[in-house]
Amino acid sequence: MKQIRATELAAWLRDTQRPQPVLLDVREPWELDQCRIEGIVHIPMHTVPLRCDELDTARDIVVICHHGGRSMQVAMFLERKGYASVFNLNGGVEAWACDVDPGMRRY
Repeated sequence: MKQIRATELAAWLRDTQRPQPVLLDVREPWELDQCRIEGIVHIPMHTVPLRCDELDTARDIVVICHHGGRSMQVAMFLERKGYASVFNLNGGVEAWACDVDPGMRRY
C-alpha cells in the first residue's frame, strides 16, 4: 500500500491530465457532517467488506479517514482483496485541513 501526503493529493486532483482517483472516505456519517473533501465516495469502515465491490478496480483509490489509521487498515484490506492501486491519505482529513485547506473545520 502506498502513502500519499495531503499536498500530493491536492496536486493530483488539480492535474487535469492525470486520471482522477476514487476518494474513499471511510469515516462515520457524523464525521462527514464536521468536514469532508469534495468529491468523496462514502463507505463507512465497518461496511467496506460488504460494499467494496462498489469500487471501480480500474481506478486509483485514495482511502481517507480522520488521521490515517482507519484508512490504512481499509487500504490494506483492499490490497488483500486484489485492488492494485490503493493509497492511504497520510494524516487523513486533519492533514488536509492543516496543509491544503486551512479553512476546513477540524474536530
